[in-house]
Amino acid sequence: MMYSEKVLDHFTNPRNVGEIPDADGVGEVGNAKCGDIMKMYLKIQGDTITDVKFKTFGCGAAIATSSMATELIKGKTIEDALKLTNKAVMEALDGLPPVKVHCSVLAEQAVRAALSDYYARQGIDPEPIVGKLKDVDHDHDDGDGSCSCG
Repeated sequence: MMYSEKVLDHFTNPRNVGEIPDADGVGEVGNAKCGDIMKMYLKIQGDTITDVKFKTFGCGAAIATSSMATELIKGKTIEDALKLTNKAVMEALDGLPPVKVHCSVLAEQAVRAALSDYYARQGIDPEPIVGKLKDVDHDHDDGDGSCSCG
């Protein structure tokens, strides 16, 4: 399994790691089957994401995609952050092996979960804006119900 230089860089030198104690939105997504769990924290002023931090428990690709996702939305508007796709995360990292694509989906979903929480805290129904949050499916178990991506 080959990783790009960007994936290795974001894994060994992840950006925006940590928590924001007074975050305006916090989202956590994960898959117990793999053990990849991402928690994203957002600080928002007006409609701009002024700070973003993450904590990820998982494989190198999960850490790299979390790191890249934070870089792609930091300083951007909420509207721009809502346009973030797992494909954009993968492209920014110069690709991922097929067995690791789900990590980029988790990163996209972590951003959406944090934005959903932000809207809920404002008393606004997040679903019409953020969309329905979905579970990340795995289609690569090893036949015994286990997963080799963790």
